[in-house]
Amino acid sequence: MNKVNALILTGFGLNCDDETAHAFELAGANSHKVHINALVSGKIKLADFHILAFGGGFSWGDDHGAGVIQALKLKNHIGRDLLSFINQGKLIIGICNGFQALVNLGLLPGLDNDYTKRSVSVTFNDCGNFRDQWVHLAANLKSPCVFTKNIQLADYPIRHGEGKFIADQKVVDTLLANNQVAFQYANVEGAPAKGSFPLNPNGSIEDIAGICDPTGKVFGLMPHPEAYNHFTNHPDWTRKAQLFKRQGKPFDQEMTIGIRLFKNGVDYIKETFF
Repeated sequence: MNKVNALILTGFGLNCDDETAHAFELAGANSHKVHINALVSGKIKLADFHILAFGGGFSWGDDHGAGVIQALKLKNHIGRDLLSFINQGKLIIGICNGFQALVNLGLLPGLDNDYTKRSVSVTFNDCGNFRDQWVHLAANLKSPCVFTKNIQLADYPIRHGEGKFIADQKVVDTLLANNQVAFQYANVEGAPAKGSFPLNPNGSIEDIAGICDPTGKVFGLMPHPEAYNHFTNHPDWTRKAQLFKRQGKPFDQEMTIGIRLFKNGVDYIKETFF
């Protein structure tokens, strides 16, 4: 049986590659952690993979801005390969620092089928400091995003100092109209955070936590779904375990909402390419 091959970038300050690789394995893919230099040198070919993951961390120490140097390095060396990857209908996901790199590359939001123009930015949190917390997310069920399919609500952790999504109002309106806003910060019931801190931890316009391109195959988000790969990751797991126990239900057999996001991507590749 053919396996979905996921490439997880590593090197130069990226530090979430192990968790991201583990999440893709749990979702049914073959994970391959690949140093950025291996792609740049041509030792590893991007074309041999189905999914490309830009993981979290602090690439190049966030010098010159989060994700900026990573984006320039990749654009200058494998920019055409990235565009070919997208044209083939394969999947790209960027998480936290990876999201920052995707918008710096111009791969998001991909308006008018232009994957080279930078039209949005992710910048410093309004609170003025680094945030490390769990957030509630409401998914847009009308979004074409492959990764958020059939997800309504999700809890994921965030850990960033530059997570505020900003753009000209015309661009924001276009993203909303196109349903390219896949995730928004919300309260526990899924109602909009409306900019309220700490529900919206960084001051993102329209509570935007994640966006996709018009096809739904390129996706970036600030929260970390790979960090919710086991039920004990969640801060409320002990309370939920007791509730399930009293109801006579197994608790540790359910796939977490974090792994479900990755499985959506893996399932899409299986259905499309195999």
